[in-house]
Amino acid sequence: MPKSKASALPKVLEAIAFDADGLVQAIAQQNGTGEVLMTAWMNRKAIEKTLETGRVYYWSRSRSRLWQKGERSKQFQVLVDFRIDCDGDAVLVIVEQKGVACHTGRRHCFFRAVRGGKLETVEGVLVDPEELYKD
Repeated sequence: MPKSKASALPKVLEAIAFDADGLVQAIAQQNGTGEVLMTAWMNRKAIEKTLETGRVYYWSRSRSRLWQKGERSKQFQVLVDFRIDCDGDAVLVIVEQKGVACHTGRRHCFFRAVRGGKLETVEGVLVDPEELYKD
C-alpha cells in the first residue's frame, strides 16, 4: 500500500462509528451512474483490505467471515472512491461493478418495489444464480 494511504488509514478508521458488533453499513454505488447496487456490512479489516487492494471486501454476518465481493461469482467490485457519511455511521463505496451485483443474478439488489400497495418484482434476472455459484 502506498505510504500516503497507509498513514491515512488510522484517521479513516477513527472517523467511522462502528456499531457494538464492530460493523458499519456500507452502500455500494455504481461509478458514473449513481445506481445503488447493494448494501452490506464492513468491519475494520474489510475497510483495510478494500483500501489496500482496490477490490471491495465485506463482513458476512451469516458466515461470520470476511469476503471479497465476487470471490465465488466472479462479479467483482473495483473501488473508485470511499466515502464516510456526516455521522460516520455509514460508508459509501463507489465502484465499477464487474457483472451483476446481486446474488439473485440481478444487476442490483433493489429489484422489488411497492406498486399499488403490493410488493412486485420490477427487475429481471440477468444471470442464472446457478451459473454464478457453480463450482
